Amino acid sequence: MKLKDNTTIWLNGALNDPITKILAKNSQLTKIQLETLLIDILAENISGKQLKYDEKAKLRLTKAKISRGSFNRTLTQSKENVIKSIYTVLLLGYLGVFESSTLDPYLEIANKLRDYVEAHQGISDKEKPEDHAKLLEIIKEELETSLKHLSNPTNQPL
Repeated sequence: MKLKDNTTIWLNGALNDPITKILAKNSQLTKIQLETLLIDILAENISGKQLKYDEKAKLRLTKAKISRGSFNRTLTQSKENVIKSIYTVLLLGYLGVFESSTLDPYLEIANKLRDYVEAHQGISDKEKPEDHAKLLEIIKEELETSLKHLSNPTNQPL
């Protein structure tokens, strides 16, 4: 299978995941910025080789041709947004906000998310696929419900 096909399958799976959609909707990244950042970071892992930016630009999901410059501008915007988000977390930590109980609902969701990822990664060949699928579905539904609740501005504790 070609790199473009593998990348397209992976990106569509990642970007269409219901949990990713909720998290992305409430993040500092646009869908295009997230897609571009994922391509920049992960495309080389998929291809197993170093890629130039014009090659990465061709991996975008859009049918329209994307220039290397356009890809780089979007990538720069996404990286700036990630850095600003990290600075926000650092600032809140420095000011002692994380010591407040108002963040408890977010920490609970973070723990559920970690459980979901660990359950997903912990698939063993000996487990019944349907049992594992049920567990993942339960955790996913719980996460979606919690995230949707917190993404409503009237329910946000901060």
